[in-house]
Amino acid sequence: MTNGTVDFHPRDMVGGLEKGLAIIEAFDEARPRLSLSEAAEITGLTRAAARRYLLTLTKLGYAEFDGKFFSLSPRILRLGYAYVSSSPLPARLQPSLEQISAITGESSSAAILDGTEIVYIARSATKRIMSIGLGVGTRLPAYCTSLGRVLLGQYDELGLSRYFATAKLERRTPKTQATESLLRAAIAAVRESGYAVNDEELELGLRSLAVPVFDSQGRIVCAINVGVQAARMSLADMPEKLLPPLLKAQDDLRRIV
Repeated sequence: MTNGTVDFHPRDMVGGLEKGLAIIEAFDEARPRLSLSEAAEITGLTRAAARRYLLTLTKLGYAEFDGKFFSLSPRILRLGYAYVSSSPLPARLQPSLEQISAITGESSSAAILDGTEIVYIARSATKRIMSIGLGVGTRLPAYCTSLGRVLLGQYDELGLSRYFATAKLERRTPKTQATESLLRAAIAAVRESGYAVNDEELELGLRSLAVPVFDSQGRIVCAINVGVQAARMSLADMPEKLLPPLLKAQDDLRRIV
């Protein structure tokens, strides 16, 4: 192992496990139910292979089948809960998020980067500010979120090039910056200022401000933010009102994460 990564030979890979996980990941908010043909198309597996994996998941209780469509069962939450329960990070973040919410009166969240997306690992919610519900396990595109831009700031030029080679950039609102040149400039600005502000790029009516969380070695381990409704706080007021409690939490967490 080097730098937190594992060196392995292709023969060390278990292809069946990789394909089984691909089947699980084929289900999402837009596709909660899949036919056999759809699952095969999404994963690139043959119908016969997709059928075997889906039937195995059903047999083990991780999926359900109604005679036409497959869907994930609640048992699948065990896989996500395994991370939450085994990692000390969410538990260490939660008190700080609750303190931020108490000070600002707004919802506060923490996320990590997973591929081209962020994944929420802890949250203190005071009110619902988005059309979709946010909670632990929610995934959102990194490029158009304040949390994501903070986390992308840790990449060097090669890392960013790899990110943009795989990220699907779309304009989610009229304000979304969705070109590589604009996003590189935005990420550079985050590195310079130490925080990221999102002005209705993910969803109209939603603004947020995020900062990185460092460990004792100065490495970014996650990001934390505060989200507000645009009608309640102007863009100009956000750094003055939201940055102090976030920076206080950033300083406190450096000693314990």
